[in-house]
Amino acid sequence: MSRTARRKRSTVANRAIAATAALLLGGGGLIAANFYASAGEGWSKDKQPPAQAENAAQQMSTIDCPEVANAITDVPEAARAAVDQELAGIDSQITEAYQKFADQKAQIEQDPTVADNAILNPLKDKRLESFGKISAAITGAGGQQPQGLDALAPCTLRAQAAQDPAASPAPSAAESAPAEGQDAGAGDNGQASPSASAPPAAGQGGNGPDASDFVNIRSVRPNVVKPRKLRQASRGSFITSCGVNKNKKYNSDNVIVAPGVSNGAHHMHDYVGNQGNNAFASDDALAAAATSCRNQGDKSTYYWPVLRLQNGQAEFDVNADGGGKEGNAGKIQTPNEVTLKFVGNPTSKVVAMPRFLRIITGDAKAFVNGNANANASWSCTGFENRQLKDKYPICPRGSKVVRTFNFQSCWDGQNTDSANHRTHVAFADANGRCQNGFKAIPQLQQRIVYRVPPGPGFAVDSFPEQLHKPVTDHGDFINVFDTRIMNKMVSCLNAGTTCR
Repeated sequence: MSRTARRKRSTVANRAIAATAALLLGGGGLIAANFYASAGEGWSKDKQPPAQAENAAQQMSTIDCPEVANAITDVPEAARAAVDQELAGIDSQITEAYQKFADQKAQIEQDPTVADNAILNPLKDKRLESFGKISAAITGAGGQQPQGLDALAPCTLRAQAAQDPAASPAPSAAESAPAEGQDAGAGDNGQASPSASAPPAAGQGGNGPDASDFVNIRSVRPNVVKPRKLRQASRGSFITSCGVNKNKKYNSDNVIVAPGVSNGAHHMHDYVGNQGNNAFASDDALAAAATSCRNQGDKSTYYWPVLRLQNGQAEFDVNADGGGKEGNAGKIQTPNEVTLKFVGNPTSKVVAMPRFLRIITGDAKAFVNGNANANASWSCTGFENRQLKDKYPICPRGSKVVRTFNFQSCWDGQNTDSANHRTHVAFADANGRCQNGFKAIPQLQQRIVYRVPPGPGFAVDSFPEQLHKPVTDHGDFINVFDTRIMNKMVSCLNAGTTCR
């Protein structure tokens, strides 16, 4: 199911917010001129407009739009490019609407009709227009017209969640101390960082995270449960070493979700493995590209949102789409470790993945979509039997932050991708079995470790309206192993041996 290179499409027009997004260096630090209203900020009690003083809990934090991609499950191959372009355009519409909301937040809090007239109604009209183009592309290619799309057109404003002081217990003096070998005022890249015991900033872009997004890992009970392995289990493992992105390959594209569309992710990704990955990479281009993997037979692409310190430090993308223009600001952290491990199935043997199989795990929009596809796992070294789905961990002294992605391990046996990029693969059930005729394939387990200053003060990149919530974390994978190495992997897993 090879894809051809698609015509490059320009990103949405630059928004007229660059001036207010400017980050001004001065003195010994950086002054962030926030252009988004903070999800964690609002009017203080003595400064609230009279109309809002009695109902501060209803201050609005973001735009909540129903997800469209999950409702479009049957798209003819001939319509895929057009549908993907329209879906990427819908994401850009939400980004632009969120920016308007942030710019006019004070007016909206005083007069809610401003939101309907200036933001929500125009957004609904744009979404309906895009839905029409999607339907036309599908029916024009001989497919069935999608049902119920119009009901997904209206978006709403989401009320700001009340802060729960108990949700983010402050670290103890010992826990707040710097990790061993780390200066108290320096992050992983040697940059000045905020006090470890200080509450997190509301994001340099002003759109999150907030204090309630962090929790002391010591307060979390062990919660990892693994299915029992049966006699016929594939017990082996295969490890591929592809580095930690020290060569700093970043972009805000997403070749899986938005092929052929610049800035389709609206946030920056770290890449290891395939070095040809951008929005316009065809299967042939990926196969011909260089790889950062030690085993040159692995040209697969592995990518995830970058993690940044919320420390006021300017990054290269401070004025770029996907970066500072869209609320993703702060110093990007290079991981200390990246482990890419493929494991077998606890109940059966596995079959080879098809070349160019695409898998997305987690949901970049889980904050507004809900947890149906969320798959974030946050923890700390030494505490990895305690996994967090919707909180960032506050790690104790000497412990590092860990992000883990356990990818879907069941495949429909036919397709390398699907219209919503999800239904061709699935998770095994609680007992480890693949359902609905799906076949067990090697499961990718990614473990990414960072040394960041203890306490709150970091966040993953996100779509602007997702407010950098930890539940939105996600990972992406395209299988570009050559056939010989993939067959070796399957043999090792099924034989119960450990290979590299």
